[in-house]
Amino acid sequence: MAYRITEDCQACGTCLESCPNEAIIEGDIYRIDPDKCESCGTCIEACPTGAIIEE
Repeated sequence: MAYRITEDCQACGTCLESCPNEAIIEGDIYRIDPDKCESCGTCIEACPTGAIIEE
């Protein structure tokens, strides 16, 4: 199960740095590449705004 970054994203970069699979794509609101995401949950734990949810 992949994760999704919601509109609550503040593009702080915390999830980008924490992802071991480099599945986070930078932008105004970050996105997660579902082909690279292994659903490890590291990004969810790292996100200070709770902007990452399970799909």
